Amino acid sequence: MAIESKKLKKILENAFPDAVFHLDDMLGDADHYGLTITSSFFEGLNRIKRHQAVYKALGSLMGNELHALSIRAYTPQENQKKES
Repeated sequence: MAIESKKLKKILENAFPDAVFHLDDMLGDADHYGLTITSSFFEGLNRIKRHQAVYKALGSLMGNELHALSIRAYTPQENQKKES
């Protein structure tokens, strides 16, 4: 089971239109990805709620076409502080 990064990116772009993200195929198998995503959608949400929002966007892909996803989700303000 695997998912092309192009398909995964499209799903994330549709779910989080203002997002800036980096998707890394961690093992080169299109089955284990690392995601860093920055979106104003995450404002006011704790880490668990942010991850749940990403999982909700991916729906049934998790555990089927997508085996593992490491998520780092930030608001624009948090990302700006991180880069300073």
